[in-house]
Amino acid sequence: MAYWDYLTYLGHATVLVEVDGVRVMTDPVLRQGAALLHRMPNAADLRQYTDVDLVVISHLHHDHLDLPSLRMLRDDPLIVVPQGAERWMRSKGFTNVSEMAPGDVLSYRGVTVRATIAVHSGKREPRGPVALAVGYVLEAGPATVYFAGDTDIFPGMADLVLGELDVALIPVWGWGLVLGDGHLNPQSAADAVALLKPRYAVSIHWGTLAVAGLHRLKFQRMANPPHDFAEAVAKLDLDTEVLITHPGERIAFEP
Repeated sequence: MAYWDYLTYLGHATVLVEVDGVRVMTDPVLRQGAALLHRMPNAADLRQYTDVDLVVISHLHHDHLDLPSLRMLRDDPLIVVPQGAERWMRSKGFTNVSEMAPGDVLSYRGVTVRATIAVHSGKREPRGPVALAVGYVLEAGPATVYFAGDTDIFPGMADLVLGELDVALIPVWGWGLVLGDGHLNPQSAADAVALLKPRYAVSIHWGTLAVAGLHRLKFQRMANPPHDFAEAVAKLDLDTEVLITHPGERIAFEP
Protein backbone atom coordinates (compact mmCIF):
# COMPACT_ATOMS: atom_id res chain seq x y z
CA MET A 1 0.00 0.00 0.00
CA ALA A 2 1.30 3.43 -0.90
CA TYR A 3 2.24 5.77 1.92
CA TRP A 4 3.92 9.12 2.29
CA ASP A 5 7.39 8.39 3.55
CA TYR A 6 9.43 11.61 3.27
CA LEU A 7 9.02 15.37 3.29
CA THR A 8 11.97 17.65 2.59
CA TYR A 9 11.55 21.39 3.13
CA LEU A 10 13.79 23.17 0.63
CA GLY A 11 12.93 26.73 1.59
CA HIS A 12 10.16 29.27 1.02
CA ALA A 13 7.24 27.33 -0.53
CA THR A 14 9.37 24.56 -2.03
CA VAL A 15 8.79 21.13 -0.49
CA LEU A 16 9.73 17.73 -1.92
CA VAL A 17 7.17 15.05 -1.07
CA GLU A 18 8.20 11.45 -1.81
CA VAL A 19 5.57 8.73 -1.95
CA ASP A 20 5.93 5.16 -3.11
CA GLY A 21 8.59 6.10 -5.67
CA VAL A 22 6.84 9.29 -6.87
CA ARG A 23 8.51 12.64 -6.16
CA VAL A 24 6.20 15.66 -5.96
CA MET A 25 7.61 19.19 -5.64
CA THR A 26 5.68 22.30 -4.65
CA ASP A 27 6.49 25.75 -6.09
CA PRO A 28 10.14 25.05 -7.03
CA VAL A 29 12.64 27.86 -6.42
CA LEU A 30 15.98 26.08 -6.72
CA ARG A 31 18.26 28.99 -7.54
CA GLN A 32 20.00 31.47 -5.26
CA GLY A 33 17.20 33.93 -5.83
CA ALA A 34 14.10 34.88 -7.77
CA ALA A 35 13.47 38.30 -9.32
CA LEU A 36 14.78 40.84 -6.74
CA LEU A 37 14.94 38.30 -3.93
CA HIS A 38 18.07 36.54 -2.68
CA ARG A 39 18.33 33.30 -0.75
CA MET A 40 19.26 33.53 2.93
CA PRO A 41 22.52 32.06 4.29
CA ASN A 42 20.67 28.97 5.53
CA ALA A 43 20.17 27.62 2.01
CA ALA A 44 20.33 23.92 1.27
CA ASP A 45 22.32 22.55 -1.67
CA LEU A 46 19.48 22.32 -4.15
CA ARG A 47 21.36 20.77 -7.07
CA GLN A 48 20.41 17.28 -5.86
CA TYR A 49 16.67 17.97 -6.05
CA THR A 50 16.13 18.25 -9.80
CA ASP A 51 14.80 14.70 -10.31
CA VAL A 52 11.03 14.96 -9.79
CA ASP A 53 7.94 13.42 -11.38
CA LEU A 54 5.25 15.97 -10.61
CA VAL A 55 5.26 19.71 -9.86
CA VAL A 56 2.37 21.70 -8.41
CA ILE A 57 2.40 25.49 -8.77
CA SER A 58 0.14 27.52 -6.48
CA HIS A 59 0.28 30.88 -8.30
CA LEU A 60 2.34 32.95 -10.71
CA HIS A 61 4.32 35.21 -8.37
CA HIS A 62 8.05 35.09 -9.04
CA ASP A 63 8.84 33.55 -5.65
CA HIS A 64 6.49 30.62 -6.41
CA LEU A 65 6.78 30.15 -10.18
CA ASP A 66 10.43 30.51 -11.15
CA LEU A 67 10.92 29.63 -14.82
CA PRO A 68 14.71 28.99 -14.61
CA SER A 69 14.13 26.59 -11.70
CA LEU A 70 11.52 24.68 -13.69
CA ARG A 71 13.99 24.39 -16.57
CA MET A 72 16.49 22.81 -14.16
CA LEU A 73 14.18 19.85 -13.53
CA ARG A 74 15.06 16.64 -15.36
CA ASP A 75 12.92 14.14 -17.26
CA ASP A 76 10.13 16.55 -18.20
CA PRO A 77 7.88 16.28 -15.10
CA LEU A 78 4.18 17.05 -15.30
CA ILE A 79 3.69 20.67 -14.19
CA VAL A 80 0.29 21.48 -12.70
CA VAL A 81 -0.59 25.19 -12.76
CA PRO A 82 -3.64 27.25 -11.75
CA GLN A 83 -6.39 27.90 -14.28
CA GLY A 84 -5.36 30.65 -16.65
CA ALA A 85 -1.64 29.82 -16.65
CA GLU A 86 -1.34 26.85 -19.03
CA ARG A 87 -1.29 28.83 -22.29
CA TRP A 88 1.36 31.21 -20.91
CA MET A 89 3.48 28.28 -19.69
CA ARG A 90 3.35 26.67 -23.12
CA SER A 91 4.46 29.96 -24.67
CA LYS A 92 7.56 29.68 -22.45
CA GLY A 93 8.43 26.29 -23.90
CA PHE A 94 6.85 23.92 -21.34
CA THR A 95 4.72 21.25 -22.99
CA ASN A 96 3.90 18.79 -20.18
CA VAL A 97 1.49 21.18 -18.44
CA SER A 98 -2.01 20.83 -17.03
CA GLU A 99 -4.08 23.59 -15.43
CA MET A 100 -6.57 23.19 -12.60
CA ALA A 101 -9.28 25.27 -10.95
CA PRO A 102 -10.56 24.71 -7.39
CA GLY A 103 -12.44 21.42 -7.30
CA ASP A 104 -10.63 19.91 -10.30
CA VAL A 105 -9.01 16.51 -9.77
CA LEU A 106 -6.33 14.64 -11.69
CA SER A 107 -4.42 11.42 -11.07
CA TYR A 108 -0.78 10.90 -11.96
CA ARG A 109 1.30 7.80 -11.19
CA GLY A 110 -0.94 6.85 -8.28
CA VAL A 111 -1.08 10.33 -6.76
CA THR A 112 -4.42 12.15 -6.79
CA VAL A 113 -4.19 15.94 -6.98
CA ARG A 114 -7.16 18.15 -6.09
CA ALA A 115 -6.98 21.93 -6.46
CA THR A 116 -8.45 24.04 -3.67
CA ILE A 117 -9.41 27.65 -3.09
CA ALA A 118 -6.69 30.13 -2.10
CA VAL A 119 -7.27 33.75 -1.14
CA HIS A 120 -4.36 35.48 -2.84
CA SER A 121 -3.49 37.48 -5.95
CA GLY A 122 -2.76 35.40 -9.03
CA LYS A 123 -1.22 38.07 -11.26
CA ARG A 124 2.38 37.78 -12.39
CA GLU A 125 3.81 41.22 -11.76
CA PRO A 126 4.51 43.64 -13.24
CA ARG A 127 2.87 42.99 -16.61
CA GLY A 128 2.44 39.25 -16.73
CA PRO A 129 -0.69 37.16 -17.13
CA VAL A 130 -3.45 36.82 -14.55
CA ALA A 131 -4.40 33.35 -13.33
CA LEU A 132 -6.03 31.91 -10.25
CA ALA A 133 -4.19 31.23 -7.01
CA VAL A 134 -4.85 27.76 -5.62
CA GLY A 135 -3.76 25.24 -3.05
CA TYR A 136 -3.58 21.48 -3.51
CA VAL A 137 -4.62 18.35 -1.66
CA LEU A 138 -2.36 15.41 -2.52
CA GLU A 139 -3.58 11.88 -1.81
CA ALA A 140 -1.83 8.53 -2.17
CA GLY A 141 -2.97 5.33 -0.51
CA PRO A 142 -4.10 6.18 3.04
CA ALA A 143 -2.22 9.49 3.25
CA THR A 144 -3.34 13.06 2.58
CA VAL A 145 -1.18 16.20 2.39
CA TYR A 146 -2.45 19.76 1.99
CA PHE A 147 -0.22 22.39 0.38
CA ALA A 148 -1.74 25.81 1.01
CA GLY A 149 0.41 27.84 -1.38
CA ASP A 150 -0.20 31.46 -0.37
CA THR A 151 -3.58 32.16 1.18
CA ASP A 152 -5.51 33.78 3.95
CA ILE A 153 -8.10 31.84 5.95
CA PHE A 154 -11.28 31.35 3.93
CA PRO A 155 -14.76 29.91 4.48
CA GLY A 156 -14.72 26.18 3.92
CA MET A 157 -11.12 25.61 5.00
CA ALA A 158 -12.36 23.19 7.67
CA ASP A 159 -14.03 21.12 4.94
CA LEU A 160 -11.12 20.88 2.50
CA VAL A 161 -10.41 17.27 3.51
CA LEU A 162 -13.37 15.03 4.34
CA GLY A 163 -11.29 12.33 6.02
CA GLU A 164 -8.15 12.57 8.10
CA LEU A 165 -5.46 15.04 7.08
CA ASP A 166 -1.97 13.79 7.74
CA VAL A 167 0.18 16.81 6.90
CA ALA A 168 -0.57 20.49 6.32
CA LEU A 169 2.15 22.54 4.64
CA ILE A 170 1.25 25.95 6.05
CA PRO A 171 2.81 29.33 5.16
CA VAL A 172 3.64 31.28 8.33
CA TRP A 173 5.29 34.41 6.93
CA GLY A 174 6.81 35.79 3.71
CA TRP A 175 10.01 37.36 2.41
CA GLY A 176 9.73 40.81 4.00
CA LEU A 177 9.42 42.33 7.45
CA VAL A 178 5.69 42.98 6.89
CA LEU A 179 2.97 40.94 5.20
CA GLY A 180 0.56 42.04 2.53
CA ASP A 181 -2.99 40.81 2.00
CA GLY A 182 -3.55 37.15 1.28
CA HIS A 183 -0.91 35.79 3.66
CA LEU A 184 -0.93 33.89 6.94
CA ASN A 185 1.12 35.03 9.93
CA PRO A 186 2.06 32.74 12.85
CA GLN A 187 -1.22 33.32 14.70
CA SER A 188 -3.56 33.10 11.70
CA ALA A 189 -1.64 30.03 10.50
CA ALA A 190 -2.35 28.43 13.89
CA ASP A 191 -6.03 29.34 13.47
CA ALA A 192 -5.93 27.63 10.06
CA VAL A 193 -4.46 24.51 11.67
CA ALA A 194 -7.34 24.53 14.17
CA LEU A 195 -9.73 24.34 11.20
CA LEU A 196 -7.75 21.78 9.20
CA LYS A 197 -6.89 19.46 12.14
CA PRO A 198 -3.85 17.74 10.58
CA ARG A 199 -1.72 15.21 12.44
CA TYR A 200 1.37 17.20 11.48
CA ALA A 201 1.86 20.82 10.45
CA VAL A 202 5.00 21.90 8.61
CA SER A 203 5.72 25.63 8.58
CA ILE A 204 6.78 26.93 5.17
CA HIS A 205 7.25 30.31 3.44
CA TRP A 206 9.63 31.73 6.02
CA GLY A 207 13.29 32.65 6.46
CA THR A 208 14.46 31.82 2.94
CA LEU A 209 14.21 34.82 0.64
CA ALA A 210 14.73 38.53 1.22
CA VAL A 211 15.46 41.60 -0.88
CA ALA A 212 18.97 41.30 -2.29
CA GLY A 213 21.52 43.22 -0.22
CA LEU A 214 19.49 42.94 2.99
CA HIS A 215 19.19 39.16 3.27
CA ARG A 216 21.97 38.72 5.83
CA LEU A 217 20.70 41.55 8.03
CA LYS A 218 17.23 40.03 8.11
CA PHE A 219 18.26 36.44 8.69
CA GLN A 220 17.78 36.25 12.45
CA ARG A 221 14.43 38.04 12.49
CA MET A 222 13.18 35.97 9.57
CA ALA A 223 13.94 32.75 11.49
CA ASN A 224 11.42 33.54 14.23
CA PRO A 225 8.01 32.92 12.54
CA PRO A 226 8.00 29.07 12.69
CA HIS A 227 8.75 29.15 16.42
CA ASP A 228 6.01 31.76 16.96
CA PHE A 229 3.68 29.50 14.95
CA ALA A 230 4.52 26.46 17.09
CA GLU A 231 3.81 28.46 20.24
CA ALA A 232 0.49 29.68 18.84
CA VAL A 233 -0.57 26.11 18.00
CA ALA A 234 0.46 24.94 21.48
CA LYS A 235 -1.71 27.64 23.09
CA LEU A 236 -4.73 26.35 21.17
CA ASP A 237 -4.20 22.89 22.73
CA LEU A 238 -4.56 21.08 19.42
CA ASP A 239 -3.70 17.46 18.66
CA THR A 240 -1.42 18.63 15.84
CA GLU A 241 2.34 18.15 16.08
CA VAL A 242 4.25 21.08 14.59
CA LEU A 243 7.40 20.11 12.70
CA ILE A 244 9.87 22.97 12.42
CA THR A 245 12.12 21.96 9.55
CA HIS A 246 15.13 23.76 8.14
CA PRO A 247 16.00 23.84 4.44
CA GLY A 248 17.31 20.44 3.36
CA GLU A 249 15.99 18.59 6.40
CA ARG A 250 14.24 15.35 5.44
CA ILE A 251 11.44 14.04 7.64
CA ALA A 252 10.21 10.46 7.58
CA PHE A 253 6.70 9.58 8.79
CA GLU A 254 3.82 7.22 8.16
CA PRO A 255 0.17 8.25 7.92
